[in-house]
Amino acid sequence: MVRTSGAGRLRGAAHPPLHSLDKPGLTWPFPWIHLGWGHLPDTIEGDLVRDEAITYDASRIRVLEGAEAVRTRPGMYIGSTGARGLHQLVFEVTARAVDEALTGRTGSVGVTLVADGAVRVADDGPGIPFGAAEAGDGPGLEALLTDLSVRSRPVGRCSAAMSFFGMGLAVANALSSRLTAEVRREGVRRVQEYARGVAVTRPTAAGPASGSGTTVTFRPDASLLETTEYSFAVLAERFEQLAFLNRGLEISLSDERAPGDAQVARFRFPGGVRDFVASLRAATGTPVHTGVIGFEQDDPRMAGAMEVALRWCGSREERVRSFANDAATPGGGSHEAGLREGVAAALDAYARARGLLTATDPGLGADRIGAGLTAVVSVKLDDPAFVGATRGELSNAEVRPRVREAVRKHLGAWLEENPEQAAAVVGRILGADTLR
Repeated sequence: MVRTSGAGRLRGAAHPPLHSLDKPGLTWPFPWIHLGWGHLPDTIEGDLVRDEAITYDASRIRVLEGAEAVRTRPGMYIGSTGARGLHQLVFEVTARAVDEALTGRTGSVGVTLVADGAVRVADDGPGIPFGAAEAGDGPGLEALLTDLSVRSRPVGRCSAAMSFFGMGLAVANALSSRLTAEVRREGVRRVQEYARGVAVTRPTAAGPASGSGTTVTFRPDASLLETTEYSFAVLAERFEQLAFLNRGLEISLSDERAPGDAQVARFRFPGGVRDFVASLRAATGTPVHTGVIGFEQDDPRMAGAMEVALRWCGSREERVRSFANDAATPGGGSHEAGLREGVAAALDAYARARGLLTATDPGLGADRIGAGLTAVVSVKLDDPAFVGATRGELSNAEVRPRVREAVRKHLGAWLEENPEQAAAVVGRILGADTLR
């Protein structure tokens, strides 16, 4: 039993001296916590003595900035030090080039897995000047590579959500053992070298340039990452997805790591998310109707734009994919809820108008229209908001009624214009109900 004895003392069973943590064989079990105690007595002899002041002030706080901060806690910036984080490094670098393409400044983006373990990301844009003064309306390449507070473009509907925090190039530079930045601009090729986030050369003219553009080649730092082996399939899946979600974007992935067995994949989909839905056909069975139903429209009431495509197939499986600013939202959210409600409203109104449902029949709610449905809904918002830190569920409340209204209108028009196919779709859904 412990009892107090004297001012500032607790008396009880004897304890070993706290300084014994410094003795061989004994270690402090929480290495990430620094004890900032000003003084501890050498012996306690059963008492916890509080006569000495215990101080901890601002002088004991260590502030990490720039590349040092990223290298100290890499997982905070790329999500993991394993395979997931390794691939995120590629997306961090590619994000800038893709954003340039989305604003029309770049025609194509090329990513290459080099034989020596490096990754090369190139675009055919005007070339980003190294200095801010030359860049005009945006930051220079040196700032993008070294300053975590600098963004290449404002976040919004014309920015692909590929980078965790928008620090893309600076994060990749800090986590690379070597990085080479090359700018081809105004007929001159200029190059700058970095090591672990720090410039080792100044931007230097390296001869004439044919064409224009920016190329960043980086080698991930093996001392910070658990693996440096990229998966071609993982990268290809994400780049294909980006091309589906951004009509006209051209992006290629090349793998030069295996001599004599190079792989090349090129992605460009003029049909946008309609092509996305069509590509899912093999996994969802024979279509119930011809073609893919789809539309896209801007809506200032939600400060953004939407693109929707859908089709019913013979499978009972439902495949609905949703995206916000090019990032997958596996938890759904307001845009996906609006899609389902709009589909249900259009189908229910059509079925009742055609006598396929009577006044006493229950309505075709959002929970009844999913069998065989393959759909993609993508929204691009000026200010997207999400539930939680994982950004897996869209929370913008204004999006739900806008998507619902647009889907009901466009699907309703398609049903009226295609009565035979409309009857097949409604029959498919009602038939699925009887099989439940």
